[in-house]
Amino acid sequence: MADVASRIEQFKIMAEANPKDELAFFSLGRAYMDAGQPQPAADALAKVIELNPRMSKAYQMLANAQFAIGQKDAAIQTLTSGARIANDRGDMMPRNDMLRTLKEHGVELPDMAPQQAQKPLTEGEVLCSRCGLVKPKMARPPFSSAQGKMIQEKVCADCWREWIGMGTKVINELRLPLADPQAQKVFDQHMYEFLNLK
Repeated sequence: MADVASRIEQFKIMAEANPKDELAFFSLGRAYMDAGQPQPAADALAKVIELNPRMSKAYQMLANAQFAIGQKDAAIQTLTSGARIANDRGDMMPRNDMLRTLKEHGVELPDMAPQQAQKPLTEGEVLCSRCGLVKPKMARPPFSSAQGKMIQEKVCADCWREWIGMGTKVINELRLPLADPQAQKVFDQHMYEFLNLK
């Protein structure tokens, strides 16, 4: 529990330092849930959705917090909205999880319009996992690994530049020594969440 408490403090500091840092609020919400504190988790996750209404995973986690504090109607509304967002973005894993939860609660599933057919991407374009737009891709992978190649194929150059600034903030504020495999794992988790990668 001490570890969770220290994570909560770290993410609170990050969120207070930058009230527009959706990743700090997302991480704070998850840490509160890990600590068994669903009310502050719901507050933090609602802030994520306010900052980035397209982050489908935040809807799923917010609904879990709402169920935990007895706000079933609000949770169902959150899941319904989140499933539509996830469907529109092509985030099939959170979409399917949210639809499954709705079904378990006996809710009639929302109509999911089929995804619009995308025009074929050109050689230098990518359908970005973070912003959901077709934009120019990075000229080369950010890392010389399979992970780097995957990021190049799924994240636009603009969102990657945004992550560079955020990644520096994560390293500094969490004091992550990246030579430590555990610290690298924490960093990668933040990166994947920020870039909306599976």
